Amino acid sequence: MELGLFMMPSHPPERSFREGFEWDMEVLRRADRLGFSEAWIGEHFTSPWEPNPAPDLLVVRALAETNRIKLAPGAHLLPFHHPAELACRVAFMDHLAQGRYMLGIGASGLASDWQLFQVDGIGPQTRDMTRESLEIMLMIWQSEGGEEYRGRYWQVQVPRPMPVELRHHIKPFQLPHPPIGIAGLSPSSSTLRMAGAKGFLPLSLNLGTSYVASHWQAYGEGAASSGRTTHRRDWRVVREIFVADTDREAYDNCVRSHMGRMMREYLLPLFGANNLLQYVKEDPSVPDSALTPEYLADHGWLVGSPDTVVKKLERMLKLTGDFGTLLMLGYDYAPDPEPWFKSMKLMAEQVMPHFAGR
Repeated sequence: MELGLFMMPSHPPERSFREGFEWDMEVLRRADRLGFSEAWIGEHFTSPWEPNPAPDLLVVRALAETNRIKLAPGAHLLPFHHPAELACRVAFMDHLAQGRYMLGIGASGLASDWQLFQVDGIGPQTRDMTRESLEIMLMIWQSEGGEEYRGRYWQVQVPRPMPVELRHHIKPFQLPHPPIGIAGLSPSSSTLRMAGAKGFLPLSLNLGTSYVASHWQAYGEGAASSGRTTHRRDWRVVREIFVADTDREAYDNCVRSHMGRMMREYLLPLFGANNLLQYVKEDPSVPDSALTPEYLADHGWLVGSPDTVVKKLERMLKLTGDFGTLLMLGYDYAPDPEPWFKSMKLMAEQVMPHFAGR
């Protein structure tokens, strides 16, 4: 099992864009030095708590300031981009990264983003747009010129060579394209079923462990439908994590930091508005009013000393089955960064060695 990062990126609304960007960069530099295998960086347009509409800008700077870690937008929201433009941009980024680039794609999940771009996120439109956009991008990467796509949402014609050396020439560095990851959230995710059918990497956005095993089942069903073989090493699972020398210290560092604040002021209300609170409960009988950062630290998050986190991760694996990469969910600890950097170090050096053979 490998260790990676999933960064929303998360910042308090009062943090300036520049300060938040610099915090994210420092986390990525530390992760690279500690041997983290990869980092996925989110894209949102209308959430002050997740303020990054251009994750590739963070990726391209991080490429210049890191040496080994693989980097990915996690994810570009396909309904909000013209697929021809994004196909060329992704291919160009792939060349800059020289094998350290992965592409995360998604359909979007914020009602405010849907309104900004005037798409219907309640019905099937965003999923249909995502499917059409991906088909166009794959066609462009494979094309030598002349192919057309006349879809419901976009029309594309890849140019044949023209005089004065005008032609389609921006193709990925990794062939046939960089690794593509798709995130799933709901039980038995249809998104992950599509990922399995296409042979893409599955990412589980893990609100609670009890239902995440259904993600691998859905992925396997999708793979079987197209005759593909699955490998658990491809599966990424996201989880809130904080490690310290003692359980008490770890608990205080997560619940009384931005991690706890963001959960209390933003994420739990957001989950409630989208009927997702049931998935963060260890016991379905727990009332919604009892869902607090303190409850989650006790019932789900991997919080504690290295020994405690090893035990909690073992219990988690018994429910989910093995997976290839554990993605630490990143938050903004800029006012007091050292406990988070120590948590990253303890996770990499004292927790993960227990799972080296998994």
